[in-house]
Order: sequence, then structure tokens, then C-alpha cells
Amino acid sequence: MSIRIAIPEPASPQYVDDALAYNQRSLPQYIAALQSAGATPILIPLHETPSRVAKILTTTVGILLPGSGADLDPQKYGEPRSPHSAAPDPARAAADELLIQDAFNLHKPILAICAGAQSLNVWCGGSLIQDIPTQIGTAVNHAPARTVIDAHPIELTPNTRLSEIARHIPIHEDTHPERSFVRHPQHNAASHLSHLKPAIHEHESPAHLLVNSSHHQSIRIPGDNLIISARCPQDGIIEAAELRSPDHFALAIQWHPERTYIESAFSRAIFAAFAQAAESWTPRKIAESVLQS
Repeated sequence: MSIRIAIPEPASPQYVDDALAYNQRSLPQYIAALQSAGATPILIPLHETPSRVAKILTTTVGILLPGSGADLDPQKYGEPRSPHSAAPDPARAAADELLIQDAFNLHKPILAICAGAQSLNVWCGGSLIQDIPTQIGTAVNHAPARTVIDAHPIELTPNTRLSEIARHIPIHEDTHPERSFVRHPQHNAASHLSHLKPAIHEHESPAHLLVNSSHHQSIRIPGDNLIISARCPQDGIIEAAELRSPDHFALAIQWHPERTYIESAFSRAIFAAFAQAAESWTPRKIAESVLQS
């Protein structure tokens, strides 16, 4: 099965300043990470009609929700807008809702990153911290320069999907741990995961994970059936959440593994697990699903 992953454009020029530059800077990293994991990205333009998006989604087996230069409209989770919140991007929000609904209807795997993670959480009925610096007052800098690879540590919740991914960081048998196996696009996800073995090197072990960081918002209250799978240990900020479901891969992470795909075995493991879930996905009858709105 072709691993076709739907990914919406990160930002709409109609609503976000410098959206074109943002998309040109960020999209290639998502595309490269997906292709290296053996998946084919299917771009969803934000100007497409819902009916056209629905047709495109019939050809895909998973969705990736990327970051964005906008913030969600806080009215979606019942709060007035903070003066520190960025303007919303209704076109991106509408695309996310269509993609998430399709994924939940049919149990397609979801990987949601940064603003995408926030979008998934709110769709599930959760809420957000609108501005970490002013509302939390943490000493941790959650938005250093994009070039900062190791911004802060994360603490994983045991017995979660994310902790299991971290426990088996992919390291090719004959390469240095910090130059671990990067799959050629022609390899399938299952063959890549055959190289997994428990991580034992110091830099990237489940007890010692450092991530990049580029956000001023985060999950406050997880949505329905979402569980916390990682926090920043210094301030308790939620760094990852996932669906409490053994047969539906839905992972929301606040950092950007697409930016560190080459340097980080953990980042590669996240995309590999997502690709494997998408590769093994089989259509779920809509009559079996619990529709949400």
C-alpha cells in the first residue's frame, strides 16, 4: 500500500503575514521527513473546497498536521482572546477540522506537530494556554532560535505510545549512534522498523531526551480521551498528548521533529512509527465510528 499522507499548507496568505515565506521555509522539512520515512506527502491547499478536500482524503492513509504562524481562535475553547495571542487563520483551522474528522471517522493515523497538536487537542474538546510567558511565567524558554536543537528536556509518561517509541530508538547496526539509520524513500515502514532496538546510548535514551522548542502556546487541559505523554520537567508544560486507543495512532507533540530528523534518532523514530501505522491502516467502516463535531 502506498503510504499517502495528507498535510495541509501550514499558513494561508489571506490571514497570516509572510505566510508564503513561512510555508516555503517549513514545508520542505515536513516533506523530507515523511519521504525519508517512506511516505508520500499529499499537500492540501488551503483554498480547496471541502468537497475537493474530501475527494483527496479518499486517497490518503494518514494525516500530518504541521505547525503554523497563527494561533487558534480561543472562542473554539470558550475563552476570550488574550492580547498575546496571534491572529487566527480560519482557512487552516477549517482544513484541520476536515482532516481530523476524516481521520477519526476512519481511524486513520494522525501526527500533529506544534500548532497542529493544539488544533487536535481543541477539536477533541480541550483547551490551551494562550501565552506561556505571561500566563505561566516559566524560566524555561519555549521559543528560542529555530537553530537551537536541544532547547529543554522532556519527561515521558510511562506506558504510553510515545514512551514505547522512545524506548526503541532506531539505530542501524553498523552506524554511529548519532548518525543512525536514515531510510531511503523506497524502503517501506515495516522494513525500517525491523532495525529497531532498545536505545542505550547516552545522548538519546528515554531517561535523557532533549527536544527543540518553538511555541508560546501549549495544551492546558487535554481533550476527550487524550492522555498526557510528555511534559517539560522544569515547569510542567504539556509537551505531548496521545489518544487513549490501542488501535488508533493519534500523537500530538509540541516540538518539531521534522527540524531534527537528521540529527535525532528520536525524531526519526516518531516519523517511522507514524509511517508504520499508516502503512498498516485498513479502512474502518463509518458505521463503526463515533462521529464528533
